[in-house]
Amino acid sequence: MTFIPVILAGGKGERFWPLSRQDRPKQFLSLDGSGVSLLQATANRLVSQDNWTDLWVITAAQIADLVREQLPQLPQRNILVEPERRDTAAAIAWTCLELAQYYPEDTVVAFFPADHWIGDPDKFRATLDQAANFVKDKLAIATIGIKPDYPATGYGYIEQGEAVETGIFKVNQFYEKPGTAVAKSFLETGKFSWNSGIFLFSIRTVLQELASYAPEILEPLQNEGIDAYNSLPKISIDYALMEKTAHAYVLPAEFGWDDLGDWRSLERLLPPDAVTNVCVGNHHAFETERAIVYSDNPDETVVTLGVADVVVVRQGDVTLIVDKHRTQDIKKILGYLPKNLL
Repeated sequence: MTFIPVILAGGKGERFWPLSRQDRPKQFLSLDGSGVSLLQATANRLVSQDNWTDLWVITAAQIADLVREQLPQLPQRNILVEPERRDTAAAIAWTCLELAQYYPEDTVVAFFPADHWIGDPDKFRATLDQAANFVKDKLAIATIGIKPDYPATGYGYIEQGEAVETGIFKVNQFYEKPGTAVAKSFLETGKFSWNSGIFLFSIRTVLQELASYAPEILEPLQNEGIDAYNSLPKISIDYALMEKTAHAYVLPAEFGWDDLGDWRSLERLLPPDAVTNVCVGNHHAFETERAIVYSDNPDETVVTLGVADVVVVRQGDVTLIVDKHRTQDIKKILGYLPKNLL
């Protein structure tokens, strides 16, 4: 392995409610019914020959025990526990300061969200090795771009500039989630990738760049360590660093990727039946089309009649029924529900 992998496993996964709850968020779930959680699948892609020594995970205090439960092979020192969630800039800064105690400054570190699906692990690893070899001994931060196959409005985009090596481009600009018309115009140029949220850099480089562009995050952590957490700004690494640094590069890649952001992701993850329904669990469909149905209890059955374009989720004490085109709005209603349902 040409890099030290770190899994970002502190997210809430609120758009997968009610399956994803505060005490067991999305990354600890098996969305495809295989029994392997997203976190476990991510770790298995990054660990070769059962060598867990150099795999690290950063997570939130509320769910750290779940990391230990699902990844029992992971050394305890390799689980970094944030006292509170402060988004990815703080998580990456603190992790790199901790890793600097164990590895040389020229060590390449790679950060991965815990909840991605990857279709071709071999091509995925080859892309990462190319990126790691590029940033080693350079003042460079590499991000993996995903070549878009439709004008998605739920992803950020990266515009590639000049080529610096085969398959590696200077980042021209990052763009937030666009509207449909803008997304279509991005695809027409052939110069845009989806932002995967995967980053690679040497420890030296990222600490140097954070010192320049995010000292309000780095300096308190250097001076106070984890005790500084409650005073840190809550900001993503994209805003804090990636959109400011002059040393960002992108590798547009095709290895089968999905960020599994909400229930509609199951349509891309699982094969549909003859009338385009996607189901996990026991489902009897009558005059039902383009539905997504999920039940995690093998003793229960969901029956649908005369519906289309709906998501039906049966989990524990909650049943969710939502228009398939409004799954992004699930997060908005959670603040109005009783706490015992969250």
